[in-house]
Amino acid sequence: MCPKYEHAAEMLGKKWTGMIVRVLLGGPKRFKAIKEQIPDMSDKMLTDRMKELEHCQIIKRNVYPEMPVRIEYELTEKGRGLEPVIQSIQDWGEHWY
Repeated sequence: MCPKYEHAAEMLGKKWTGMIVRVLLGGPKRFKAIKEQIPDMSDKMLTDRMKELEHCQIIKRNVYPEMPVRIEYELTEKGRGLEPVIQSIQDWGEHWY
């Protein structure tokens, strides 16, 4: 196997990762808005996955110096590159499940 394929499959195969990317394909979101769209995921799991995705440069965290401070998450160019992958998985799921 190609190491790059293995790395990508491992990252995308983690529970909730694909769902987070799918939610953020709709545009920047605050933590609470992401959580509302994936209610079965715990806050801790969402926090952990967001940190991993930020570390992999799939998402970026934007902090706005307002009162109170506003934080939004959005896909990077690398993250937006996953759109056809996520759409293909969606299409496959609709066809076979």
